[in-house]
Amino acid sequence: MEWIKKSGVMIGAMLVGGAVVHTTYQVKKDEPAKAVTGNYFPAEIDFAGEKTPLNISDVRERLDRELLTNANLHATTQIIIKRANRAFPVMEPILKQYGIPDDFKYLAVIESGLVNVVSPAKAAGVWQFMPDTGKQYGLEVTDLVDERYHLAKSTEAACKYLLAAKAKFGSWTLAAASYNAGVAGINRHLNFQGVTNYYDLALVEETSRYVFRILALKEIMKHPANYNFNIPAADLYKTIPVKTVEVSANVPDLAVFAKEQGINYKILKIHNPWLRDHNLNVAAGKKYTLEIPTSGY
Repeated sequence: MEWIKKSGVMIGAMLVGGAVVHTTYQVKKDEPAKAVTGNYFPAEIDFAGEKTPLNISDVRERLDRELLTNANLHATTQIIIKRANRAFPVMEPILKQYGIPDDFKYLAVIESGLVNVVSPAKAAGVWQFMPDTGKQYGLEVTDLVDERYHLAKSTEAACKYLLAAKAKFGSWTLAAASYNAGVAGINRHLNFQGVTNYYDLALVEETSRYVFRILALKEIMKHPANYNFNIPAADLYKTIPVKTVEVSANVPDLAVFAKEQGINYKILKIHNPWLRDHNLNVAAGKKYTLEIPTSGY
């Protein structure tokens, strides 16, 4: 979004699976890759239960563009599917807890590819929050601790934003579009153009394509065999078991702390990317919960 993420990186073409990521990535082995054609175009599709009007020619063509583009980014798509098997189980229950449709996990994919990237505008994390917006929705953002890189906490922050956007527009599709263009931006376009539906809006290219990238992601990952993906369950990235350690006092050297936990600094940072420096200062009365892997590291 304009003030959560000023996108300079077109990550929306990278795809990952949905709730079916755990069970439906089987395609015949040795099946040759082939270009996606209109034969695979869905008869109907929706975002968060809101039907996409495929009877409108430009709507149909915009979806076709994203299906063709995303389905043919084979290596990129495959690696993100693998990541999703680990990331989605963290995100899905949080979305459900806040009453956010499950389809919004695909929004996170087009924002970041499910990795903690930083945009040219300094939006960061899987959900691509700008610093001030992250703070607005309850994230701690300092030189030592940056919860934009905390998957669970940043998912909660995204849920808070999306609930407010849905309350404003009455539409999950418009709420999703506002994640790219901002609530004020979408509202300005609606008022000027005199329409109430995302699919009726004339928008800048990035926002115009935004929801269609999400739709393409959803369609391809729910029906991977139609798009020539063969990712055996054994190849998906597994969740690594962890224990949690509460820290209520300053940690002057995180490398020493890691060794005391039986791991090294690299592993500590992989599992706690929100730790942004070599030390951790803990304010009086505050505590942090760190994840320490117990195997598979």
